[in-house]
Amino acid sequence: MRAALYRAVGPAASVLSVEDVETPVPGPGEVRVRVTCSGVNPTDWKTRSGATGGQPDGFQVPHQDGAGVVDALGEGLREPAVGTRVWLYLAAFGNRFGTAAEYCVVPASRVVPLPGTASDELGASLGVPAVTAAHCLGGDPAALSGRSVLVAGGAGAVGHYAIELAKHAGARVAATASTREKAELARAAGADLVVDYRDPRAGERVREWAPRVDRIVELALGANLDLDLSVSGPGTVVSVYASDPVDPVLPTRRLMTANVTLSYVLLYGVPAPELAAAVAWTRDALRVGALSLLPLHRFDLDHVADAQEAVERGALGKVLVLP
Repeated sequence: MRAALYRAVGPAASVLSVEDVETPVPGPGEVRVRVTCSGVNPTDWKTRSGATGGQPDGFQVPHQDGAGVVDALGEGLREPAVGTRVWLYLAAFGNRFGTAAEYCVVPASRVVPLPGTASDELGASLGVPAVTAAHCLGGDPAALSGRSVLVAGGAGAVGHYAIELAKHAGARVAATASTREKAELARAAGADLVVDYRDPRAGERVREWAPRVDRIVELALGANLDLDLSVSGPGTVVSVYASDPVDPVLPTRRLMTANVTLSYVLLYGVPAPELAAAVAWTRDALRVGALSLLPLHRFDLDHVADAQEAVERGALGKVLVLP
């Protein structure tokens, strides 16, 4: 099969190549998927660059997310049936074969049926962003009904799905965005209120909308902490899923006075039951058509380095590689 891979960490153009490698065979409890679409996330280029880990063992096919068709089952499995359309998450976690290839082999728990109403592009866009969003929202849609949510960066992939999942659960959602184009994307996802986080009246506008926000999905705690605290109160949970270039200094007294809970989220370390709950929420929302695509940037497999560089530069929308 043809696969993108790297044997050492470093810049995309220097270490990524597309080669013919042996098609992997699924072992016990594993599923082989013919990949039709591979999603690219910041975690993919950070791992490839060496920013979040060491050298690969031999070689690594990148990309955690994707969509495709079940091609073969390992020993002990009867489902999903061969021919089933699926979406994948955490495909490259502890696994040599990510989705940037014609085929990948993953544990059956990381394969989710893709409903006929959903495109391969949408399936490949979920994974890390949508499951992270569901976990940041608490993992239980029933508990979010009637609550108020603030999503920082509502035009990003995690922010986009946080808005849609929260609305699917019956919550009221405010979002932040820094440009008119990003604000339009957040509104299209269903945000009831969109504010520019740089606006001196941003906190006031959110408080007029909801005196206290119940949950905040946060990607830049250091930059947004003052805004977050200005709309928080007893019981507010701030879920932080990305790191700042410099660790923020936490105002302990203000956090304590507000009775705010800070929750840090890295999908790779989420306990299995909580991860399963976030996947189930995403799956159910997808089944009823509650999740949608961001603007797409498509690359073929031979241009996988360009795709990763686009994500590294902060491309607005979703970057996909088509094997």
